[in-house]
Amino acid sequence: MTWSTRFRIRESVRGSLWLLPLVGAILGALSGLLGQIVDQSVDLPAAWEYSPSTASAVLAAIVGATAALTGFVVTVTVLVVQMATGTFSARYMRLWYRDRMLKATLAVLIGTLTFSFALLRRVEQDYVPNLGVTVAGGLVVTSLLLFLFFFDRFIHRLRPVAVTALVAQAGRRTFDESMRARAVPDAPEFRFDPYVSNQEAILVVRASEAGAIQAVDTRGLVRWAREHGSRVVVPHVVGDFVSSGAVLMRVYGDSPDAGTAEHALRGMVALGDERTIQQDTAFAVRIMVDIALMALSPAVNAPTTAVQVLDHLGETLRQIGTTDLEALAGPRVEGVQPAVVMRMRRWEDYLRLGVTEIREYGAASIQVMRRLRAMLEELREVVLPTHRAAVQQELERLDATLAERWSGSVDLDLASTADGQGIGSPPSRTTPSDR
Repeated sequence: MTWSTRFRIRESVRGSLWLLPLVGAILGALSGLLGQIVDQSVDLPAAWEYSPSTASAVLAAIVGATAALTGFVVTVTVLVVQMATGTFSARYMRLWYRDRMLKATLAVLIGTLTFSFALLRRVEQDYVPNLGVTVAGGLVVTSLLLFLFFFDRFIHRLRPVAVTALVAQAGRRTFDESMRARAVPDAPEFRFDPYVSNQEAILVVRASEAGAIQAVDTRGLVRWAREHGSRVVVPHVVGDFVSSGAVLMRVYGDSPDAGTAEHALRGMVALGDERTIQQDTAFAVRIMVDIALMALSPAVNAPTTAVQVLDHLGETLRQIGTTDLEALAGPRVEGVQPAVVMRMRRWEDYLRLGVTEIREYGAASIQVMRRLRAMLEELREVVLPTHRAAVQQELERLDATLAERWSGSVDLDLASTADGQGIGSPPSRTTPSDR
């Protein structure tokens, strides 16, 4: 089994809404059978004994209640789907259906249902699973409490700012992990520009199917290249969409067995229908920008939401901008040919992705323009000196946008002032004339 196949299986398991509830259903049924065996060998106090009619009524009520609660959980899930696609971003769904609380709630509810049903069918005039009925009662109470936690959690997560915070947190975690992975001795060599070689590639590995690059097994590529005395060049960044038959990677150096090599190398790149945040911080930035753009659409018209997105977006860009990306690019050891060469994004790429469309679609909103300027001015102060020129260019583009959209407006001075809250903060130390 190739690495990409294992990756897709893991992703499928993590994203599956039915697997954990199925496990809960099976465990519930098996526990019901086991409970009958235990019940026959345990002496219970009289308070825990039930008549056949009472046990049947209790278990039937539990089965009905858990079935109804499961349906309500599904209804809430559908509501979140509607909200996510209509108000947030459809790309947020990838985080939503991986939530462990949702899966745990469904698993406990369905497990309680199958456990109670397994006991219900064993109730007879001369036998009552007393211990099992008591346990079923405890399980239904646990299910209710878990449902309340679930409901509270996802009611709060219906707010766009909460969704943005989750996406930003995932993006920053991915960025930290990627930086640590790139700093280890056996990491590939990362470059901003396409790799150029005087040699002709001995092998060109092409994609067998179309899809977005979701992840790359960098350690596997390095290990394979060293074992075969070759150099592997991946001309794409994680997140790129490659067409069927497009170049996936090129191999230089010694000539390996083409058929075996293609299968092995192709199996180290996972392709899928859409991007993931797992190795792609830019995708987290993309989702946050999409939420802001959705808020700025005429149908929603909620610029305050876009301002809140800029709060979390600015923190993510700050983390990227204070990292020396240039130190990770270029030869790892001077004069030594790298085993694997991969492309990476520049600081300008992240900044342009996070700013351009919000500036374009939020140009008509005073508070978005003010908050965007405040974010850029803050970034200019905190990012590395080598990254400040790009921030200054974005500020100049912001000035040009304001001059075009607000030149004839009485509110030009307001729109040109930085404000950390969009509108409402104390006056900045700098004024438009100071710039």
